[in-house]
Amino acid sequence: MSELLSIGDFARATHLSVKALRHYQEQGLLEPARTDAVSGYRRYDVAQIPTAQIIHRFRDLDMPLADIREILRTPDPGARNALIARHLRRLEDQLARTHDAVTSLRDLLEHPEAAGAITHRRLPARRVAAVTADDLPVADIGAWYHGALGELFATLASQGLPPSGPAGGVYDDALFTLEHGRATVYVPVATEPRAAGRVRMTELPPAELAVITHEGPETGIDRAYGTLATYVTRHALAVAGPIHEFYPVTFHDTPDPSHWRTQIGWPVFTTTAPA
Repeated sequence: MSELLSIGDFARATHLSVKALRHYQEQGLLEPARTDAVSGYRRYDVAQIPTAQIIHRFRDLDMPLADIREILRTPDPGARNALIARHLRRLEDQLARTHDAVTSLRDLLEHPEAAGAITHRRLPARRVAAVTADDLPVADIGAWYHGALGELFATLASQGLPPSGPAGGVYDDALFTLEHGRATVYVPVATEPRAAGRVRMTELPPAELAVITHEGPETGIDRAYGTLATYVTRHALAVAGPIHEFYPVTFHDTPDPSHWRTQIGWPVFTTTAPA
């Protein structure tokens, strides 16, 4: 008996449409067992049904076709499992981001006016241990921040130099308006460290800032920025200058993002004493 199915019957057997089967053939995922040279009719072997079912399940998990193709062509079970595990980790990361976004959106809908005390802070000129990127794409800022701050803490620890205050960052307006620009993260120190890697001593100019605190992970920090901008605008305090951030509690202190704290400083002009 023939074990070949027409493309229509194979589509019914696998719940993959004829269009999908043709696309998977073009992408090198699932070749028909036989293609008629004259009519072009495609026929599939019943032994190909499990492969089609595997493809179907991977696509339900939004696995890219290139990854599926690599898995199907990899004979070693351990290597295949590693490829699948890599995609599952991506799904877990995506699920975590979705959860954070849903939580933030629900909080925004339930509490449209973000709470947060705003204080004024006057900073003198300071010399700090810092890592600077002159033209950083804003899409890379998260990974760069974690790497640069980790390098700072590791360099200071290797030289036996404890921080003399919380870490911070200075971010040029171009990062927000042009999606790339100069960024600096730093750690205050009482003793100047030896230059190592990207770490250099840097002079920070004095600044007057209106400051608000954001508690928790980076998700939702835009609400704190919005509240601070509203305050500064309503009080006609805004002046030109980079945004400052301070990190009293970071991933260096605790792996639990719910405990992280970020203070945002907006440059202002004020004639009153800082709080």
